[in-house]
Amino acid sequence: MRRFLAMAAACVSLLPAADFDLIVTRARVVDGTGNPWYRADVGVKGGRIAAIGNLTGKTADRAIDARDRVLAPGFIDVHTHIEGAVEQVPRGDNYLMDGVTTVVTGNCGGSRVKVAEWFAELEKTGLGLNVATLIGHNSVRREVMGTANRQATPEELAKMEALVETAMREGAVGFSTGLIYIPGTYSDTAEVVALGKAAGRHGGVYASHMRDEGEKVLDAIREAVEVAKAAGVPAQLSHFKIDTPRLWGMSTQSLALVEQYRREGVDVVVDQYPYDHSSTNLGITLPTWALADGDEAVRERLASGETRARIKSEMLERLKNLGHADYSYAIVARYRPEASYEGKNISEVNVLMGRAKSIENEAETILDIMRKGGAQMVYHSMGNEDMERIMKYPNTAVASDGGVRVFGEGMPHPRSYGTNARVLAEYVRKRGVLTLEDAIRRMTSLPARTFAFRDRGQIREGYAADLLLFDPPRVEDKSTYQQPHQFTEGFDLVLVNGVVMVDNGKLTENRGGQVARRWGVTTAPAPASGR
Repeated sequence: MRRFLAMAAACVSLLPAADFDLIVTRARVVDGTGNPWYRADVGVKGGRIAAIGNLTGKTADRAIDARDRVLAPGFIDVHTHIEGAVEQVPRGDNYLMDGVTTVVTGNCGGSRVKVAEWFAELEKTGLGLNVATLIGHNSVRREVMGTANRQATPEELAKMEALVETAMREGAVGFSTGLIYIPGTYSDTAEVVALGKAAGRHGGVYASHMRDEGEKVLDAIREAVEVAKAAGVPAQLSHFKIDTPRLWGMSTQSLALVEQYRREGVDVVVDQYPYDHSSTNLGITLPTWALADGDEAVRERLASGETRARIKSEMLERLKNLGHADYSYAIVARYRPEASYEGKNISEVNVLMGRAKSIENEAETILDIMRKGGAQMVYHSMGNEDMERIMKYPNTAVASDGGVRVFGEGMPHPRSYGTNARVLAEYVRKRGVLTLEDAIRRMTSLPARTFAFRDRGQIREGYAADLLLFDPPRVEDKSTYQQPHQFTEGFDLVLVNGVVMVDNGKLTENRGGQVARRWGVTTAPAPASGR
C-alpha cells in the first residue's frame, strides 16, 4: 500500500504545472487607459497579469468564462479615511464589493503619524485591500503643538518637518492637509510649504482639502497650487466642489483656474465623489477659533454665556453666507450619546430636544451636541450642475471620501458603499455623462499615475493582478441616505494581487491585500524610538 501511494505521488509530481493560476476568457477588456474595449483572454500567475490575448489551449488551475462581461483594473480610491476602522474590518468589505482594490488614506490632514508601526500592525492582521497612506498635517501639528491657535515656532516647525520626512521614509505616498480643520486651519501658507517640501524631497504628492470650497474657493486653489509648486510635487485637490448654495455654478471659474495652471505646466488634478451631500464633523458649523486648545477649553467656551453668544452669532452669520434658511441641511450620521438622532437633521433633532423651531434654537442644539463630544454629519451642500461639470473635466478622478464600515453601525454617507457603482450606473448608463472607458480611466490609471502606483491601474502584462469582472447593465449602487448599509451589486469577481476576494458576487475569506508603500520603499524600516 505504501509503495502504491509513493508511486501515485510520484506520478502526480510528474504532471505538468498549469500555465496560469487563473484565466479569464472571452472578456471585453477595458484596460484603464481610456482606450476602447477589446476582446481578449487574460492569464494570471503569481499575483501578476502574465498574458493577454488569445490563450486558447493554455491551462489554468481555474478558468472563468467572462461571457463578454467587462474585465477592468481594480479601482483605486485616492481619498479615504480608513484609520480605526480597517483594524475592525481588515478585509474592507464595503470597498471590495464596490470594485475597489487599492485605497489611499491619511487624507484631509488626518493620518497615523507612526507609519511604520501602523503598517506593521496591518501586515500582521492581513488585509483585503491594498492600503497606502499620506502623512497628515493636522496629525503632525497636533503631535507637536496640540490644538494651539498660533503660528509654529522655528523649533516646532523643524519637529514637524522631521515627522513628515520620517513618515515618507517609512512609505507614505505624500502629504495631506485639511485646512478647514483644527489645528491645521491655524497655520499659514509658509508652514504648509515647508512640510510640503519635506514630502517633496522623497517624491511625494500634495493632497489638499483646501481652506475654502465656496466663496473663497479660487483663493484656496491658488494657495494649494502654490504650495505644490514651491514643494516641487503634484497637487491633488480633494473632493472638488462648490459647497455654498448661493454660489452654485461657480465651478466654471474653479475648473478654469485648475486648467490654467495645467497649461502653465503645473501637475494638478482633482477628485470628486458623485453625491450632492458631503460628510464631516459637526464642528465645522462653529467658528474655528472656538475649537482651539483641546476639548476642555471648548467645553469652557460653550459654558460661558458671553462666549457662547459670540459663537452662536458667528454660526448664524455663516449659515446666512452659505445660503441656507436653517440647519435642516445638516443630518446626523453618528452620535454616540443618543443613537435615535442618527438619520435626522438638526431641525428635527432640535424639536426632539423640546425646543421651538427657529434657527437660533437650532444653533443652541448644535452647541449642546458639541458639549457632549460632537457628531459625524452629512450635509446637503452641492448642486447637480456643478457636479456634472466637475465630473466631465478630464482630470477628475473618482474618489469616495469614505471609510471602511462596520456593517449596520450608524448612518454613514452612502459613498462608502456605492461611489464607483453610482458613477457607472447613474452617470455612465443612465445619464450618459461619461463613457464606460473614460469612467474606468478616472478610477484606475489616472489615480495610479498621480500617486505613482507604477504597476497598478491598467491591464498590462507584468502589472499586479488587481482585476474586476462585471456586466455593466447589472451594476447598481444600493446604499442610500436612509438605508446606507447595503453593498453594491454587479461586481461578480474581484481579484487583489491575484487572490479572489469577491467570487460570484460574494465575499470570500481570503486576504489578498498588501501595504502599498511609496514606490521605491520596498521594506519597512525599523521604527525610530522617541517619536
